[in-house]
Amino acid sequence: MNTILKVENIEKVYGNKGNVTNALKNISFEVQKGDFIAIMGPSGSGKSTLLNCISTIDTATAGHVFIDGENVTKLKGHKLSKFRSEKLGFIFQEYNLLDTLTAFENVSLALSIINYPVNEIEHEVDRVAAALDIKEVLYKYPYQMSGGQQQRIAAARAIVTRPTLLLADEPTGALDSKSAKMLLKNLEILNQQQDATTLMVTHDPYNASYCRRIIFLKDGEIFNELIRGKDDRKTFFNRIMEVVALLGGNINDEF
Repeated sequence: MNTILKVENIEKVYGNKGNVTNALKNISFEVQKGDFIAIMGPSGSGKSTLLNCISTIDTATAGHVFIDGENVTKLKGHKLSKFRSEKLGFIFQEYNLLDTLTAFENVSLALSIINYPVNEIEHEVDRVAAALDIKEVLYKYPYQMSGGQQQRIAAARAIVTRPTLLLADEPTGALDSKSAKMLLKNLEILNQQQDATTLMVTHDPYNASYCRRIIFLKDGEIFNELIRGKDDRKTFFNRIMEVVALLGGNINDEF
């Protein structure tokens, strides 16, 4: 198997001697190529902190993160910036599109940054636009699009460079239910058809039911793990809800 991500004994401590918070406590797991994994947990469980350490947005207090065999906890400066732009794709709750650029220009900018051949950029943008069903808005500006369309443009920007690992932090948080379902279905299709290795932080069991595997955090530690296997989404959703109940959650979601 091809290990894309290896998280090894990660710890994250905030504060000083008088007021210390152990946000992450000895977290270890691996992600194989083609996995679609959710990180779940209640507020304050450490899920966003973990994603930030994996994405190099934050630095772990102890432990190591390997992405595609590279120890990213050791990278700094230009090497780190280059690694992030070439190997990682990011989808955040906020779309972060450039208002003065069309959708096509927002997506193609990611390719320009990594010096992708100019004569191949249009083909690559068209490829992801077809996968995410956004071809009809490619030449519109962000203010001319719905929230769901903007988030799919942001997703296209994240995957157009064919990143080794796609990281999504509550990607449906600002979307209505219809747009959220469409984005999740698009991410599922990308994972299935293009083997896009994806790690998604979510608090929502419905969102997590699209994934193949779920890692549950509680108080900075791994509490449980579920693998979807051959379950349909409804069955997997019910299994997720059972673990949420054990976590002390009170999340109700209509399937």
